[in-house]
Amino acid sequence: MQRITILGATGSIGVSTLDVVGRHPDRYQVYALTAHARVRELAEQCERFRPEVAVVGSADAAAALSAMLQEKGVSTEVAYGEEALCRVAGAPACDTVMAAIVGAAGLAPTLSAARAGKKVLLANKEALVMSGNLFMEAVQASGATLLPIDSEHNAIFQCMPASYSREPARHGIAKVLLTASGGPFLKRDVATLESVTPEEAVAHPNWVMGRKISVDSATMMNKGLEVIEAHWLFGAAAAQIEVVIHPQSMIHSMVSYVDGSVLAQLGNPDMRTPIAHALAYPERIESGVAAVDLTQIGQLTFHKPDFQRFPCLKLAYDALLAGGTAPAILNAANEVAVQAFLDRRIGFRTIDRVIARVMEALPHGNITDIGALLEQDRRAREVALSAI
Repeated sequence: MQRITILGATGSIGVSTLDVVGRHPDRYQVYALTAHARVRELAEQCERFRPEVAVVGSADAAAALSAMLQEKGVSTEVAYGEEALCRVAGAPACDTVMAAIVGAAGLAPTLSAARAGKKVLLANKEALVMSGNLFMEAVQASGATLLPIDSEHNAIFQCMPASYSREPARHGIAKVLLTASGGPFLKRDVATLESVTPEEAVAHPNWVMGRKISVDSATMMNKGLEVIEAHWLFGAAAAQIEVVIHPQSMIHSMVSYVDGSVLAQLGNPDMRTPIAHALAYPERIESGVAAVDLTQIGQLTFHKPDFQRFPCLKLAYDALLAGGTAPAILNAANEVAVQAFLDRRIGFRTIDRVIARVMEALPHGNITDIGALLEQDRRAREVALSAI
């Protein structure tokens, strides 16, 4: 019986995780659920799964949740704030942590889980993008198990040898191939992208995701962050990580070997597949997702990405090559710019311009500790707001 903490339980990944967990009550028990402000949804989840602890973002949210749970007769302990998030992520009573808090807010609790030696299911790519080597050192020092949840990285993981040691050459790996749907604007005239609305940007053709990550998909910054994440997860250099546009989203990623073999992982576009894979690893369990019917797919197509259409992808490669705090700066500037776009303060094509300006304005020093990293993150956000 695995006891699970879900960081970000009311988001799309958290909801999908609970769907898989609910299918296997003999294998999984929920220890803690967390959400920032969606109190009513969290109360309903607590009523069904009866966690020991629920964590929210503020005292007001905690008071509201406590009242709802008391009304439902649920005895779950309620806490709030970052310290409480870190506590439930590293608690001795918890075995597995689903890290699904979006953005930089997920860094501290995800790092807490890694330091505590948990089985960490990493859906929060920003934590690894920001802290890179520090995060991987924490995993190695504690003996934590790190399993990727992003469909692309999970697919790469499935296509690699079971004994993979983050050394591509040792295992005969030439490249990892990250597939990307291309988002909602793959075929739209580039000249018209200035007029894109938030509603258009969040309307992903294949995946149901939150607003921030949907915008990242539309700009392909999401794929850029995945390039940086792949570097840390698999030890691949930037030149060994290739992005391939694949609009059908059936092949979730591939691994190319030096002997000419290319291994691909296929599946319907549903996050319950990688979630179930990571929850049960190295076993397999039913996820609720139907198997791919190859006779119904029709065709699978692939294209090279266009940096003129997707400048954010180029910025992410630049950040990876620059190293140091460059990826953290990139991530912070992107979060601020995307929120400004969603708030209709800037246009869609201004997102990459803000990021580029912040990248140029700040030095990319080496990461020495989390405190220095968070200070650079804060500074990048200030510069981004100033640019906006």
